[in-house]
Amino acid sequence: MPEATIQSTTLADAGPLYLASLSPDTRRVQTPEVNRFLRWFGPSRRMAELRGVDIERFVTEQATATDAEARLRVLRSFLAFAKKVGITSENLSVHVRLRRASGGGSSAEMIAEERLDVTAEGLAVLQGELDALRGQRPEIAETLRAAMADKDFRENAPLDAAREQQAHVEARIRELETMLKRAHVVANDGGNLNVRLGSHVRLHDMQTDRDVFYILVGPGEVNAAEGKISVASPVGRALLDHTVGDEVEVSAPSKTFRFRIESIEA
Repeated sequence: MPEATIQSTTLADAGPLYLASLSPDTRRVQTPEVNRFLRWFGPSRRMAELRGVDIERFVTEQATATDAEARLRVLRSFLAFAKKVGITSENLSVHVRLRRASGGGSSAEMIAEERLDVTAEGLAVLQGELDALRGQRPEIAETLRAAMADKDFRENAPLDAAREQQAHVEARIRELETMLKRAHVVANDGGNLNVRLGSHVRLHDMQTDRDVFYILVGPGEVNAAEGKISVASPVGRALLDHTVGDEVEVSAPSKTFRFRIESIEA
C-alpha cells in the first residue's frame, strides 16, 4: 500500500476493511469489539498515529471485562490484519497481552469465584446469545467437513476461516457459560436515588452543552446503539453511587469529559 495511503487511513476506514475480509458469521461476532476499539480511540484518528503504548493502555482498560480474552483475541486479529495489508508499518498486535492473575489458582478459577451482577434483561440476553451460538455448531461442523474435502490444505482459505470461526464460537460459548454460572440478578426497585446497575441516567455534557442518555448494565449486556454501557466502563465507574446534581469527570486518552447528572430512573 502506498505510503500516502498508510498515513491517511483512519480507524473508521480500517475497521470496515478488516470486517469485510471475514466470513459473515465471524463478522457478526467480531463487529461489536472492532467498533468498541474505534470508539475508544476515535474513528477519525489515523492508524499511523497509534503506538504500542496506546494499545497497551486500551488493553489495560479492557482487562477488567469478564470476556477480556475474547475481546483481545479480536483486537490481535484486527491489528495483525492492519500490518498485513500495509495500513500500519508496525505490527501493533504484539502489544496485545492479557495480564494473567497472580497467585496459586488459575485465572479461570478466580473468575469463576466472582459474582457477576446483571439485570434480568441482561440475563436473558446472555442466555439467548448462548443458545444461538450452540445452535451454530452443526452448521460450523458441516462447513468444516466441506472444507476438509479439499485435499489441498496448503491454500485452503475456507478451511482456515471455518477453523477460526469454530474456535471463536467455542471460546465465546465457554465464556457465556462461565458468566451465567456467576450471574446474579440485581433488581432496581426505584427506591435508591443513586446511580447503580440498571439505572437509566440522563447526563448533561458540560463541554458540548448537550444531554446524553445511558443505561448502566453488566459487562455482557453492552449495546452502544441502545445507550447501554457497562458499569465497569470509565463512564459507568465514574457514575456509580452518584445522585442527581452531582458532577463527574471521565478521563479518556484524548480528553477529559465532565458530566452533570440530570435524572436517574430505575
